[in-house]
Amino acid sequence: MRKSGAPAARSGTLVAANSLLGPVGNIDAYIQAVNRVPLLTAAEEQRLAIEYRDRNDLDAARQLVLSHLRLVVSIARNYLGYGLPHADLIQEGNIGLMKAVKRFDPQQNVRLVSYAMHWIKAEIHEYILRNWRMVKVATTKAQRKLFFNLRSHKQGIHAFTPDEIEGLAKELNVKREEVAEMETRLSGGDIALEGQVEDGEEAFAPIGYLTDTHDEPTEVLAARQFDRLQSDGLGSALESLDARSRRIIEARWLQVSDDGSGGATLHDLADEFGVSAERIRQIEVSAMKKMRSALHDYT
Repeated sequence: MRKSGAPAARSGTLVAANSLLGPVGNIDAYIQAVNRVPLLTAAEEQRLAIEYRDRNDLDAARQLVLSHLRLVVSIARNYLGYGLPHADLIQEGNIGLMKAVKRFDPQQNVRLVSYAMHWIKAEIHEYILRNWRMVKVATTKAQRKLFFNLRSHKQGIHAFTPDEIEGLAKELNVKREEVAEMETRLSGGDIALEGQVEDGEEAFAPIGYLTDTHDEPTEVLAARQFDRLQSDGLGSALESLDARSRRIIEARWLQVSDDGSGGATLHDLADEFGVSAERIRQIEVSAMKKMRSALHDYT
């Protein structure tokens, strides 16, 4: 599994994981090997995670990692279009998996597979971004030819003239459009992933829109809690009201008029119940307080 082009600081990580499975000859053999590792049940996963957390049992951590190696392979396969070796992507994903196991809290009532996906993707994303410029500059035979020859022909910082582009394209036997595109790529500066802090405020940078938090464990838990609040919580809170109060809350906040302008007005409900609009407002305020109290167990 070790590839000659993999980062030196991490070159032994995937090999160490492979040694737990036994010798494998290539990437296909590795994938077949990890797919044969049995999956853990929820109870087994919980027990192993507690053993690792409480007693630093490295054998428990090893079993947790091995049982999720197939997840790394599956996730890494989705990033093959970036031009990076599958083995290197798996290696980086395995590092993310190990970090996830190290930080996993079995008391959060979340399966390791859901928690680890964030760490695996984050590690692969970091690796792709570190190699993005290199990968995008030269990915075809013609582009590699341009990459190694263009700088020796370029004088100063000025752009090529149309005649220079035409001459270079004929000399290197490539299309003139490819010469112009490669010059643009080589001339472009690198963009910082994280923004610079100026006057106490951080400038907007790619990290702001590249981050994907949909699979982050805290976001998943928050979404589940919000769904529970909307379904069970709201229904329970409405059931705690008397019939009149419930009718007022539903008409004011949970129904939309035919013209789409919103719920019923205080005056509409005042006419319906034969009381003043101020009395309807008082009932509404009291009902809201009662509902907040009923929702306390769901927040």
